[in-house]
Amino acid sequence: MADQNVPPRRPRDDRGWDGPQHPSSPAYDGHASAPYGYDTPPQGGYPAPNDPHGQYGHPGYGNPYAPPTPQSPPGPQWVGPQGFGYPAQAPASRAELPNLDDDGDPGRKVGRRKALAAIGGTAAVVAGGAALAMTPQIRGLFGDDAVAGDATGTTVTDGTAARPSGQQPSTVRTYTEQNESYMGSRAGEALKKNTPSGGRTFSGPAAAAAETKVTVKTVLAKDPILHLARRATFGATPKVVAEIKERGIDGWLRWQLDPDKIAPTKGELKLAELPTLKLSSEQVRAQRDQLNERGAQPEREMVEATIARQIWSERQLFEVMVDFWNDFLHVAADFDGGEVYRNSFDRDVVRANALGSYPQMLLAANKHPALLLYLNQNDSRADAVNENLARENLELYSVGVDGGYTEKDVRQAAMLQTGRGVQDGKYVFRPERHYVGKVKILGFTHANNSSDPKKAEAAIDAYINYIALHPSTAKYVAQSLATRFVSDTPPKSLVDRLAKAYTVNKGMVKPLLMTLFSSSEFWAAVGQKVRRPMEYLVASYRSLGVSPDAAPGHDNRDDKRTPYARGLRQIHDKMRELGQFPMGQPTPDGYPDVYVAWTSAGTMVNGWNEAGEIIAGYRTHFTHTKAEKLVAKPPATAGAYVDALSLRLVGQKLSAKEKALILGVAGVASGARVDATFNGAVAAVARAILASPQHHLR
Repeated sequence: MADQNVPPRRPRDDRGWDGPQHPSSPAYDGHASAPYGYDTPPQGGYPAPNDPHGQYGHPGYGNPYAPPTPQSPPGPQWVGPQGFGYPAQAPASRAELPNLDDDGDPGRKVGRRKALAAIGGTAAVVAGGAALAMTPQIRGLFGDDAVAGDATGTTVTDGTAARPSGQQPSTVRTYTEQNESYMGSRAGEALKKNTPSGGRTFSGPAAAAAETKVTVKTVLAKDPILHLARRATFGATPKVVAEIKERGIDGWLRWQLDPDKIAPTKGELKLAELPTLKLSSEQVRAQRDQLNERGAQPEREMVEATIARQIWSERQLFEVMVDFWNDFLHVAADFDGGEVYRNSFDRDVVRANALGSYPQMLLAANKHPALLLYLNQNDSRADAVNENLARENLELYSVGVDGGYTEKDVRQAAMLQTGRGVQDGKYVFRPERHYVGKVKILGFTHANNSSDPKKAEAAIDAYINYIALHPSTAKYVAQSLATRFVSDTPPKSLVDRLAKAYTVNKGMVKPLLMTLFSSSEFWAAVGQKVRRPMEYLVASYRSLGVSPDAAPGHDNRDDKRTPYARGLRQIHDKMRELGQFPMGQPTPDGYPDVYVAWTSAGTMVNGWNEAGEIIAGYRTHFTHTKAEKLVAKPPATAGAYVDALSLRLVGQKLSAKEKALILGVAGVASGARVDATFNGAVAAVARAILASPQHHLR
């Protein structure tokens, strides 16, 4: 039998969606020796939308006289001080930090740059296990003599001394488990030293919160309500904190775990302005010409709807789990076919099962055109087996790279799954392509002695259900979930208990989450996670109370898209620039979920600048609260005002040292008299607070 292992569908070069669809496997000739690799990095960072009316007078937003913004490939970026697309170089003396100062007062600039550097760097929580470290790249931005470059010394290896190559030959193994790989770096080893070890499960989340003592070192307030709000949502807000206090921890979690009973917000109702969102794959195919005329891009509108829900939905825990599963059972938004099928995959596979059953999600995924086309299952037949889907079902979507399978298991699974494919935009089973014969995969055996669709489909489904409930899958899901909600190095005690809960409850998600929230390890892990770039930006919109309505006087000048739709596109483009957006990883492994994968000075500064743009009101597609209105009754002295603004934006006061740094941004003493505008510096102060570890940590 001839193998046809080829990379998953590549991002489209023309960024359109009506070109030739689903090229056959010969289009990838020459790539078989490097599965899922690219000859060149995939083009990342869609250009920002043209802005001929000059609303945004800086690079990347349509200023024809501005230098082009360098683009970066999607995903974790290691970049030099100049940002994306430039190599790290030794910093020049007195290097300028772009776009951080609000005015032309030269006396304030130096102080602000130094203060922001300290807030984003030296005020880091190294001992807290989630360090916003003062990397060489950050120091280079401010003219220090440190050598620029990779701060962690990360080395990706295929296995360890204790596990030389797992259960597979290193020449075949497609990925080292990426979170494990990053945490094997020097920075990862440092983070492990502050991780709580051991723990127990209580009768419920509230009991666990009340009985757990937080012993880790962290700058975050050791307040269980704030901790829950940071971890179970995309950003704590005064409204979320008030809801948890009113309902109680147990009551709030029960409410969040029943999202169908939570009313949609205005931001969700306005998703009706995205015309492709509710269309089926068949409707998208049938309406292709009309959608092109309207400038609609289904796969982009799906991403933008996800961003909107992360910012404005009250079903926050549901959206967090949607993001988790979209990384775990990952299909890239930009693959060739995503424009037709990816929205349906998000709606009918991930969202339909995000708080339900993972085995059901995996079964549905394996019959969905998006996954079948993304991993080339449509090209697989008995006499020419393609192993892509079979391999990722084991390596990424179930038992994991160390789950005990061998190359023979991959081969047997690929043979069993032949016959499944896509025809006329729909899932189809082709009996003539199905391999008939006994198979043995891990502990699963089946006669597989018929090509009759019902019998063959039943055999494949039985196998998918088997691996979805395999003990190694339970451990892999548990490890991934604990990494998302607890720490980059979750305690083995918690992973073991979560794996047991997964097995006992046959892969049901809600009991798994209740076990997690009822654990002492969850409540002890304050400050152990750092927001990734997408999470930082979403949390900034939430903290600043941005409304989905257009700002008064906004001139849309677009007869195809509403201000809301254009505003979401702008956030989407910014996330691409930052290197992370929903469903954006081009390869099937999804985004890494550990801090050391995202250590980038360029990304950090870019995020700070975007927060400043929001505060200043430059995102006129939405309504923002003016900086001087963020605090209802601003105190009359600078120090008290910083305290009040910190409570409003990050839910807690800053330390005395951080407060002094913030005051340095404004160039005033703590006891100085200030008005509601902080004597003209309130926007700079708010932006500095959003650059603090208290906003970067979750």
